[in-house]
Amino acid sequence: MAATTQPRAVSGQNWQAGFVVVLGLAVVLSALAVVYAKFQSRILFADLQGLSKAQDRMDVEWGQLQLEQSTWAAHGRIERLASKRLQMVLPEAGQIVVVSQ
Repeated sequence: MAATTQPRAVSGQNWQAGFVVVLGLAVVLSALAVVYAKFQSRILFADLQGLSKAQDRMDVEWGQLQLEQSTWAAHGRIERLASKRLQMVLPEAGQIVVVSQ
């Protein structure tokens, strides 16, 4: 009877040792995953910073384009070009026709 109980104790110890090895591997793999995630996080943060700078430059350019558009579309400028290039003039009161429905 003593011979049968000893192999069970050894197999129980083998199981515990295997379990400890598996847990150790799980800890090492988990640590490697944390390191990789932190590395990826730093790369993505650097990309985000670059994109933020590009966005700021584009916002400045957009503001300049808005200002330029408002300058080109100013009513006084349009009226001046219409009178010079197209020889357009304001109609007199007798030349105005009102169309109603």
